[in-house]
Amino acid sequence: MNSSGKLRIEIIAVGSELLTPYYQDTNSLYLTRRINELGMNISLKTIASDNLDDLIYCFKQAQQRSDLILTIGGLGPTLDDKTNEAVSASLNRKLIFKKEILHQIKNLFRKRNISMPSVNKKQAYIIEGAEILNNKKGTAPGLWVEFDSKIFILLPGPPVELKTMFEDQVLPRLLNLRQGYQSRLVLKIVGLTESKTESLITDLYPEENGLEMTILAYPGQIEIHLTGFSISSLKKAENRTLKLSRLIRDRLKEHVFSASGEKLEEVLGKLLSRDHSTLATAESCTGGLLGHRITNVPGSSDYFLQGVQVYSNTAKIKLLGISEALVETHGAVSQEVAEKMAERIREKAQSSYGLAITGIAGPGGGTKEKPVGLVYTSLAWKNGVKTDKNLFSGNREIIKFRSSQKALDMLRRFLIKRD
Repeated sequence: MNSSGKLRIEIIAVGSELLTPYYQDTNSLYLTRRINELGMNISLKTIASDNLDDLIYCFKQAQQRSDLILTIGGLGPTLDDKTNEAVSASLNRKLIFKKEILHQIKNLFRKRNISMPSVNKKQAYIIEGAEILNNKKGTAPGLWVEFDSKIFILLPGPPVELKTMFEDQVLPRLLNLRQGYQSRLVLKIVGLTESKTESLITDLYPEENGLEMTILAYPGQIEIHLTGFSISSLKKAENRTLKLSRLIRDRLKEHVFSASGEKLEEVLGKLLSRDHSTLATAESCTGGLLGHRITNVPGSSDYFLQGVQVYSNTAKIKLLGISEALVETHGAVSQEVAEKMAERIREKAQSSYGLAITGIAGPGGGTKEKPVGLVYTSLAWKNGVKTDKNLFSGNREIIKFRSSQKALDMLRRFLIKRD
């Protein structure tokens, strides 16, 4: 155990492919969430190759430093599946053949009307003294192995197999090891930098045990993660996070757009639906990203009428009816053109609101007067239009996302001010 008397828990994901840039370990995120809900934290995460020597070394190290070790993957029938062999070697325990396991595997293949390949016999070898965790979704049995007050839990790699086994057979056992209750709450912020957010709430950082606050920065968005802990009940843990979240929301006001995990486009969709309002979009530098985000929300057909991508000057002139003289005088990236884009798409769609974006996403195309990252976002409504001049940093993809984020937030703020 660590110095606080809590279990030191470690996750080891097995697979050489996870050490390449092409695959990600997502299983450990699921396991972490479920274990956090038991009031326990993960101390270490390791990714190990399929090499037997590497695995034995990794498991021996884990055995020395951690109380509970969960392994992911490496239980299959192929030559590169070596988790069983490595754990048995690190614990100096034999692998024992179990006829009943082989019979179960054969039956599974028989139900599929195919014969069992001989390589699957390997999966019937179990670490001496281990408790078998039945696999309802696949052929690889999991294992619960106890050794010198340490616990190894061997889980299969395919997500559906891992999750089913964990929920049905591992979680009920871990309930006996519960060390409390944990509540997590995420506040999503837009329109503020990380440093500005920090300066506004720095005095709210909790000093009491059982409450943590972390600020994370993403392109176009800040997140404040609150974690509450209670030994006695989930309600007490939730009360701690809710109390702190109310203080933060009172301080940051309209910059907080979500406290329940929603994306900005989801929040905007709810506001439009509430008001029975409609929306249309006209995009240049974002190339349809704004419309894509809006229509990614189920039910968006109730409020989103249409969107156009007017990437070229000709498209702005022909599709939206913007005068050629206006474009030539002010340039496609200008307040004047952005306003006309928003007004004209609203008129053509006969929508309550029109949103428009025009700018320079880069990496080329910028000038001293109009640098890369210069973006105009415009909102039009029946009796008016508002345009913001923005200078976004980042690569092309980030600038496009920040542009769409700003446009969505313009309309969100307009709608909540009408409340």
